[in-house]
Amino acid sequence: MSFSKFSLAWHKNRMAVAMRAPQPEIHMNKPLHHMTEALHRPSPSADRALLSEQTAHKALEIVASLQTSLDPTRLIELFSMECAVLVAHEGVRYRNDDLNLDVKLGHKARHSCTYKLNIGDEPLGKLTFRRAQKFSETDIEVLEQLLCSLLYPLRNALLYQDALQLAQRDPLTGICNRAALDEMMHQEISHARRQGSSCAMLMLDIDHFKAINDKYGHIIGDCALKGIAAMIKNCKRDGDLLFRYGGEEFVILMRDTDRDGAVLLAERVRRYIADNSCNCSGAELAMTVSIGVSVLADSDSPVSLFARADQALYNAKRNGRNQVCVAEPLMQ
Repeated sequence: MSFSKFSLAWHKNRMAVAMRAPQPEIHMNKPLHHMTEALHRPSPSADRALLSEQTAHKALEIVASLQTSLDPTRLIELFSMECAVLVAHEGVRYRNDDLNLDVKLGHKARHSCTYKLNIGDEPLGKLTFRRAQKFSETDIEVLEQLLCSLLYPLRNALLYQDALQLAQRDPLTGICNRAALDEMMHQEISHARRQGSSCAMLMLDIDHFKAINDKYGHIIGDCALKGIAAMIKNCKRDGDLLFRYGGEEFVILMRDTDRDGAVLLAERVRRYIADNSCNCSGAELAMTVSIGVSVLADSDSPVSLFARADQALYNAKRNGRNQVCVAEPLMQ
């Protein structure tokens, strides 16, 4: 299937979508129950006037349907179900790299058509339809018209999701903030207990950070905080979650990690920061961190897991700083 570009007259030609060549087969991870039935229905009437009327009516129904959710995944699912009435398909995939969204519905199939979604110059991601039979020109025309009904509801949902992410992000360092930590602690502990696995926490504090602010000022201090956050990200594993708790304190949550694994990462972070300076506006800052480690116990709650890491951090500070201390296990 060759590239095809087109413009839509809706909303003063501000919306545009583009179709491109078939993509490699993609495993879809959620069934679309409406697809099998749709594939065996007769195709829409060949009468173009009737089809045009059906498409216009369906577009209005889609607009009403998509007003019910601000969840991008749910919107794509609803849109797929509505489109299937006129254009049968077996799978749908929506990707938005800016928001790290990858929605897969249905299952893989041989033929596909992909649309790049935009409102003006604002990209909204890519949407791919898949099925066993090749899409006809009529199918493509119908999809192009129906896509107009998706764009604005999808943009509203993406803006909402972006706002949620911003609310859980530290504006200085760009990493997750305390609000995100509170939410993720519950999720990670629940995951560990469902899977019968371990979970660990590191709590880090920059040693003598007040002296940096007193000597160089808060602008340099902010630069130092960003530098420490970058160093920690260089050391942590892909699945580890990094948060700025507040001030000069940082937290790492580690899924499926026992005591030995947590201490190994803690020592790697500590040594990396001690061995590397941070250049802030010409000031070469040599910093160290103290780290407290706690590992999830059977009787732990999010509060107690955090409290034990905090106490271990206090012990590391009290014992001379630039070291790792592990919390004592809870008494059962």
